[in-house]
Amino acid sequence: MAQHHLVAVDGPEHLGRPRWRGQPERLEVWYATFTDLERGDGYWLHHELVADPQGRAHGLGWLAAFPSDGQPTVARFGPTPVAAGDLDEACWFDAGGARVGPGRMEGRADGARWDLAFEDDAEPVFTFPEYVWHGSVLPSSQVVPWPTARVSGSVEIGERTVEVQGARGAVSRIYGRGNAHRWGWLHADLGDGDVLEIVAAQGRAPALRGVAPKVFCQLRTDGADWPADPLMAAATTRARLELPRWYATVTTPTTRLRVGVRIPPASSVTLEYRDPDGASARCTNSCRADVEVRLERRTLAGWSAQRRWSLRGTGHAEIGQRP
Repeated sequence: MAQHHLVAVDGPEHLGRPRWRGQPERLEVWYATFTDLERGDGYWLHHELVADPQGRAHGLGWLAAFPSDGQPTVARFGPTPVAAGDLDEACWFDAGGARVGPGRMEGRADGARWDLAFEDDAEPVFTFPEYVWHGSVLPSSQVVPWPTARVSGSVEIGERTVEVQGARGAVSRIYGRGNAHRWGWLHADLGDGDVLEIVAAQGRAPALRGVAPKVFCQLRTDGADWPADPLMAAATTRARLELPRWYATVTTPTTRLRVGVRIPPASSVTLEYRDPDGASARCTNSCRADVEVRLERRTLAGWSAQRRWSLRGTGHAEIGQRP
């Protein structure tokens, strides 16, 4: 694999730069999910840095492929040690043979190799408000710097080698102290620049485990994002996080969003996570999920449907839970 040749490109690179500076008990993630529109295949490329209670860090991750005509395949890399000084604005992640930097993702793992470029001219999507991401107001938060990314390059996994050109997806970030107690995640490309991002989460603190999951959501339609403040809107949200189907509802005084997600068992993978404190979690993910979205407006007669979207095999979604 080529060494240290990633170069900066125009875009919100500041959101991609590593935030970890040696602090103990931190989790930092760079992940991409995208769909090869020509073949219908989905891909999930996940890179994470985990710092333990003593501040010692390691990097690991995986490439998962979800072919339209076969079983999903996963290739893992790491864990390998990472030092804070190893990462900078030109090299955001470098561990286990995988690297991420401005506009590039490249690497190799057991039985896999990839060399991918991504670009996007859309504004970032702040699933959690921008002040939460920058201020670490919550234990963890997520942002989508490239919400309608176009991904091109080569992917080799198992016996399958594919050249992708203009695949559609997103490149996202997570930073904080670990994973939620339970969570649901969705990225849905609704077409024509419209996109929906959802993180539904139940906190790990014992006092929060009896509280229903809260939904953090950004729906972008015609260049406008809703709700205005996802943290404030989360108070009036509902979610039912189950497999293979899960549901989320976001309601404001004038608008209601209802979302249904189906993660097909035959087109999903289940992987284990380790939090910085050593606790384990398990997620089931698919980049070939089915999604139903209904946007409603309040009228004098009640809720009235304004727009609907239906995705078949192009949603990117997961459910996470504790053993």
